[in-house]
Amino acid sequence: MNMTETVKQLIIINVLLYVGTIMVPAALDFLPMFYFENPNFKVWQVITHMFMHAPFPNFMHILFNMFALYSFGSSLEHFWGGRKFLFFYISCGLGAMLLHNAINYYAFHSIYDTMINSGLKPSEISSFLDTGSIKYNDELIRRSDLQAILEIYNGRMLGASGAIYGLLVAFAFMFPNAGLALIFLPVPVKAKYFVPGLLLLDLFLGVKGNSIFGGGTGIAHFAHIGGAIIGFIMMSYWKKNQFNDNRWN
Repeated sequence: MNMTETVKQLIIINVLLYVGTIMVPAALDFLPMFYFENPNFKVWQVITHMFMHAPFPNFMHILFNMFALYSFGSSLEHFWGGRKFLFFYISCGLGAMLLHNAINYYAFHSIYDTMINSGLKPSEISSFLDTGSIKYNDELIRRSDLQAILEIYNGRMLGASGAIYGLLVAFAFMFPNAGLALIFLPVPVKAKYFVPGLLLLDLFLGVKGNSIFGGGTGIAHFAHIGGAIIGFIMMSYWKKNQFNDNRWN
């Protein structure tokens, strides 16, 4: 299928911003999304983070996302039209952002409360979040918790993956028997089985704090789940109301 117009424009925006970050690395301090209690958080990051990707020389992040956007997005836009497709895409990206930050908020304040209960003062914790240095009782606070709260506070959310997962769910709704395959799973699996299986894997790895490919925790698995949940809710509503006055034309 030929690339559709809205999908083409989205890919162009993503690629331009990727190239832009190579030329102006400081953009990575303003356009990805920081944890909302970090002073570096700005309201525009709620949208701009969806169009940012891991900086060069890591190009696989944007490559996989743009390939998925082309593959699944063009099929959906062909049937929906550009306006409905863009609304769905942005909504799923926002859902990904909300769940990711909700999980981070819970984890951050759970660790923060532990630090307070250990006798640390709020000013000491604030200084630690800024400098990464603190004196603490290792019998009351785990080093892994200190590392986790630093990663949440100073981490940046970026990428189109949450919106892409919403597209995957929509594709499975509309084309449940289409065969899909991963690079490391070359045997095609029907979309109605492939997508739920991928989401369960993401949920498991999100809880375990691992990457699908191992060796890191940089993947926002709960953002994937958030995008998929919004995609599922929207598709369920549209399917239920497709023959009444609320449908999209």
